[in-house]
Amino acid sequence: MSLSLYDVSIPVFARSLRNLSAFLERGRTWADENGLAHAELLEAKLYPDMKPLTYQVQRAGDAACFTAVRVAQVGPPGIADDEKSFDELQARIAATLGFLDAVPKNAMQGREDAEVILKTPDRELTFTARDYVLGFAVPNFFFHVTTAYGLLRHNGVPLGKTDFIGPR
Repeated sequence: MSLSLYDVSIPVFARSLRNLSAFLERGRTWADENGLAHAELLEAKLYPDMKPLTYQVQRAGDAACFTAVRVAQVGPPGIADDEKSFDELQARIAATLGFLDAVPKNAMQGREDAEVILKTPDRELTFTARDYVLGFAVPNFFFHVTTAYGLLRHNGVPLGKTDFIGPR
């Protein structure tokens, strides 16, 4: 059996979102143990012109969901971008995982050369589904997961590489 667009995206996103959930929980626990207000972690930025932790979690979820929407052509999940707490971020990750679990594996089958159009406020990008998944969606997803990890680590949360990679 060959490797499919589904195989290199949906299960990869799901695993990393579960890892993200675990290191967010680690951040919450660490903040509680050290008397740090949750908002200090949730609103943390690596640099003033970068977006905070909440945004990074939101965009990671969106990157995963919109891959399914654009490639598998399933309806969007309708998840709002209004999370302000660890509980709300955990609920968002759970909703995203539920959405991904419902994506039929065969919905991406044979769509490698399908056109995917990504519209931004100032331009439109056109990809094949293969190029979109491998060259945009997966790297974009990992940018946001990595940034979330980096924000927590930078602020003192005791995380390591195995937390990022997660269990098998």
